[in-house]
Amino acid sequence: MIEIPSDLHPDLVPLAFLLGNWTGAGVAALDAPQDGQQDGRQGEEERKCNFGQEVTFTHDGRDFLEYVSHSWELDSEGRKVRPLETETGYWRVDKDRKVEVVMIRDQGIAEVWYGELAEKKPQIDLATDAVARTAVAGEYSGGKRLYGYVNGDLMWVGEKATPQVPLRPYMSAHLKKVVDPKEWAKDVVDLPDDGIAFFR
Repeated sequence: MIEIPSDLHPDLVPLAFLLGNWTGAGVAALDAPQDGQQDGRQGEEERKCNFGQEVTFTHDGRDFLEYVSHSWELDSEGRKVRPLETETGYWRVDKDRKVEVVMIRDQGIAEVWYGELAEKKPQIDLATDAVARTAVAGEYSGGKRLYGYVNGDLMWVGEKATPQVPLRPYMSAHLKKVVDPKEWAKDVVDLPDDGIAFFR
């Protein structure tokens, strides 16, 4: 069930399904070399890995959602190996269900994304409109993303392009909402002091 906070800016109601803390895992196709050094091979090779991700969408009453994402590579046992990407940004939607996102990545990339909400379902298609890169950023010319709220979970898939390589899938993840124990506590009433008595 999608909850709409009472203090959410009215313009953001169509994006309410994004609100909250999300965590999960996915698959990434990473450019080689991993360290991002410019040695002439970047974008020519790729390696696949599993990754973990934490995503937060929050609001403060103004007409945008604040977005933060941290991802990290996982080993075969599901343990954190190394950080992959950190993204921060701001999401807006207009009365025609057009979505705009401004995003900064720790890799030295700034992006403006535009897209729209699907009709009658919580799904957002985005594509880059502008990309700026610092001198240390790897080659990147744009991307597409699809976000969807499916059976209470947040799922997304991303594609990216470089000047040499057309759009290709590079990351996808399945995230579950993290419930704050304070939210559970407010709904719990009349539990016995003795935990064993609860099962009698």
